[in-house]
Amino acid sequence: MVEAFGLSDPGCVRKNNEDYFGIDPAAGLYLLADGMGGAQAGETASRLSVETVQAFLKAKPDPNLDTLVESFREANRKVLHTASSEPRFNGMGTTLVGVWESGEELLIASVGDSRAYMMEDDGLKAVTEDQTWANEVGRKLGLDEDRMKTHPMRHVLTMAIGVESPLRINSYTIRPAEGAQFLLCSDGLHGVVPGKALAEELGRNASQEDRCRRLIQMARFAGGPDNITVVLLRYSTKSS
Repeated sequence: MVEAFGLSDPGCVRKNNEDYFGIDPAAGLYLLADGMGGAQAGETASRLSVETVQAFLKAKPDPNLDTLVESFREANRKVLHTASSEPRFNGMGTTLVGVWESGEELLIASVGDSRAYMMEDDGLKAVTEDQTWANEVGRKLGLDEDRMKTHPMRHVLTMAIGVESPLRINSYTIRPAEGAQFLLCSDGLHGVVPGKALAEELGRNASQEDRCRRLIQMARFAGGPDNITVVLLRYSTKSS
C-alpha cells in the first residue's frame, strides 16, 4: 500500500508547464514526465506518455517489470506517431519515470533524467540513473564532479520518450522496508536542490502535501529556472 501526493509548478522563469504527473492508487501506479519541445509540444508529449502508460497497464491484472517496460515502449510509439502526424508537434519528447506496485515489491522504470529516490533509515539514495551526457559520457571521459557541474552539455539527454526507437529503458525491482518513502521528481527539483536538503525535508514530521509544497518552495527559492514536479510516496505493507 502506498500513500501518495503530487504537485507541479511552472517555476520562476517559464510561463508554461511542460511537466505532467499521474497518481492512480487503485492501480498502484505513479508516473511523472518532463516534456520538451516548442509551442505546446512538451505539454503534449508528457501528458500523452503518462496517459498511454495508464491506459496500457489498466487492463493488466498481473504487475510485472516486463509489462511496465512495454508500456513505456507503447508511450514512445504514441509520441513518435503524434509528432510525425502533426507538424506542430515535430521534435517533441519527454522524460518518464514510473512506479508500479506488485505485492511487497515496487517496479520502477525510467527514461531520461526525471528521478526516483528512496528514503529509508540509512538515508536518501537515487534509485534511477540519469540518461544524460554528464552521467553516461562525461563520467566515462573521467570528468570530475566539479567539471561536470559547469559543462555545457551536462543537461543534454541521451534518451527520451519520442526521440528515437528503439528505446533504452532503465528498470528496477525494489523491496522496500516498512515506512520507506519515495520521491519522484523532475530536474526542476533535483537540478537545483541538493540531495542533503531533500533528505532533511523527507525526514520532517509532516504530511505528504506539506512536504510537496515545501520541496517546490525550495526549488523556487533556488531560482526555479525550470518546471518543478514532485510526487511523494510512503510505502506500507500493513493494511488499514
